[in-house]
Amino acid sequence: MELSELPTGTQKPALTFRHFPTTWQAVLWRNWGIVPIERLAVALNCQPQNLLQAGSLMGLQADDSLCALWLKRGYQTIIRQNWHLLSYKQLLTILDWTPAKLEYILREDDFLWHKMGNFKPEVTPPQYGELTAAQAAQTARLKQWHEECNAKLPSLAEKPFAFLNQSFTEGTSSVQANAGLRMIYSYSALYGDPLMDSEADPYPDQLLADYAASGVNAVWMQAILYTLVPWFGNSEYSQDCEKRLANLRILAQRMAKYGLKLILYINEPRGMPDAFFKMHPDWRGAKAANNDLYALCTSNPAVLQQLSKGVETLFRKVPELGGLFCITMSENLTNCFSKTASGQVPSCPLCAKRTHADVIIEVLQALESGAHRANPAAEVIAWSWAWSPDWDEEVVSRLPAKVKLMMVSESYLETDCCGGIKGKVLDYSISKPGPGPAFTRLAAKACKAGVPVIAKVQLNNTWENSAVPYIPVPGLVQEHLAKLRALGVQDFMVSWTLGGYPGGNIPLLDKSKEVLAAEKYGSAASEILKACSFFDKGFRFFPFHFTGQIYLAPQNYGPVNLLFAEETGYKATMIGFPYDDLDSWTGGGFYPEDRFEEAFARLSELWQVGLNILKQAAAQVPAEKQANYRDLLSVAEACSCHFLSTWLQIMFVRRRKTGDRGGMLTALTGELEQAQTLLDLFRQDSRIGFEASNHYYYNENTLKEKIFNCRYLMENLQIP
Repeated sequence: MELSELPTGTQKPALTFRHFPTTWQAVLWRNWGIVPIERLAVALNCQPQNLLQAGSLMGLQADDSLCALWLKRGYQTIIRQNWHLLSYKQLLTILDWTPAKLEYILREDDFLWHKMGNFKPEVTPPQYGELTAAQAAQTARLKQWHEECNAKLPSLAEKPFAFLNQSFTEGTSSVQANAGLRMIYSYSALYGDPLMDSEADPYPDQLLADYAASGVNAVWMQAILYTLVPWFGNSEYSQDCEKRLANLRILAQRMAKYGLKLILYINEPRGMPDAFFKMHPDWRGAKAANNDLYALCTSNPAVLQQLSKGVETLFRKVPELGGLFCITMSENLTNCFSKTASGQVPSCPLCAKRTHADVIIEVLQALESGAHRANPAAEVIAWSWAWSPDWDEEVVSRLPAKVKLMMVSESYLETDCCGGIKGKVLDYSISKPGPGPAFTRLAAKACKAGVPVIAKVQLNNTWENSAVPYIPVPGLVQEHLAKLRALGVQDFMVSWTLGGYPGGNIPLLDKSKEVLAAEKYGSAASEILKACSFFDKGFRFFPFHFTGQIYLAPQNYGPVNLLFAEETGYKATMIGFPYDDLDSWTGGGFYPEDRFEEAFARLSELWQVGLNILKQAAAQVPAEKQANYRDLLSVAEACSCHFLSTWLQIMFVRRRKTGDRGGMLTALTGELEQAQTLLDLFRQDSRIGFEASNHYYYNENTLKEKIFNCRYLMENLQIP
């Protein structure tokens, strides 16, 4: 693949970051300690010594000891931080990747291209150069800010990724063998192509032991069938399939030692580019609306036959596999209906004459029969994500025997969190405990049809704040689980890619919040539960309507999201760049800006009340429970930073619109404080800021950069 073939989308000029004297210094700052200095020198067309000297002028000390780990496990962080700075050629240089690898990661690593905004900003490739007198003076000012920031920091307690070598076990769970399915995603797994790199172990033994101890009995991972089994024939698409298959077999065997099932998330058959259909011209179905992929038409019997054989081969080659689950109507292009707009007929002439239910049932039959021919005990799970109420009950009534139905618990639950404005949940909510009406309706239908039901929930965190291992709101989690249990639900998927921490709220599956608090905090349990009750109350105010807020507002990035003196004109992207796009943050104006700001204010204020109570409880915690207390305090403080920063960013953008420089200064002062606080927490707790499918949202230097950003604006806004 050539460099010129990498996607660009509809481009627009990259952002400029005026708190740095030059763009190449921004590159140096953001990549210091995470990319080898030699690669940066090649990208910036200079010698390593030039950059070492330039770094010292900003107060940086050379340390490349973690670069290999960042490049292996934090490449998304590197890509994000350089998206507006480097050209594709420079990006490939610092990553040491081929264009083909970058294209694959952008396409398959949990929709990274979409998170980037579906376009690459236009950049003038920065090059190292001597500083002018004015640039040197600004650099000296930046160094001063850096030294003042460092003077406030405690000594470094943990380096990034340190959690990979830690145990999170809080005690052995009392879960019973027949307690039902508890399926989770690895807290530390890479998403894109983890089976190609056996050294980047997505499931360390200690993590597996922690899952078993916490009551989890199944772990899921994403897979693409043709990368494991050449089910449609040998081709470039299945290159290295034997290596992946061997690593999958080893992983499944290791999990079995801990009593854990490995369950694959496979959306099949996957849409393919036009070139694929030279092999199978009669397989081509409907084209995706948003990219150049075509469905493999499942109304063609040959597609279903080969698909079923491919699944069978996979389960025969890896007999330890615990099962699979699939999404048939969203995420990936998997059939001619899956990316066709609701109410429209697919462009495929075969499928245009058929129904959604017919096509979906046939796909599920192919997957089920293939898996169960090889392993009759394998879990086969159909996820109802994006099924329409116009036909979902028909699908449930026709599901193949031994197929389980999984549904998001809280879908279409009504919300009322911004002064009486009624919204609805789609997914990913802890602040609004389910189940919602869609779940209860379809669960009743499944019960009549004898179909087992699995509730997909988020127990530890959601996109309401995914930068912490868990959101400490045990009352809300317990309420949700109690309502599901009242419906007879015993099987749970407890996390998507986020929320896989083997602790936090997970034990609430088997213990009440009172019992859990007593175990973890001893005589301080009642005061800590009191603190958490304020977290519960505050979190209920989180503004929620479908996915506008959770995907686009800045609560996942918190203080690291930069502020600008003038409107950028950039649109927020899904879990990628919030920018300053207040309109998108509010759900395209669904929530009035003043109500939206007020909701985060109330959330933050109540959270602070709980935090004060939590801090006062420290003296009551027995010595042997102090580690549990410090864990909770770290997470609660990080949550506070993210929520309060979101409020302050809303405040800043709103005041900027009206030219209220005093209000902007108030927001900047608060943001400066939150960035400094979060920096302290990040340095002491390597879990803060990390999420498996997005890697680190920030690192030490980007949090410091936010401090520089605030100070630069405060000095240059000429605020009276």
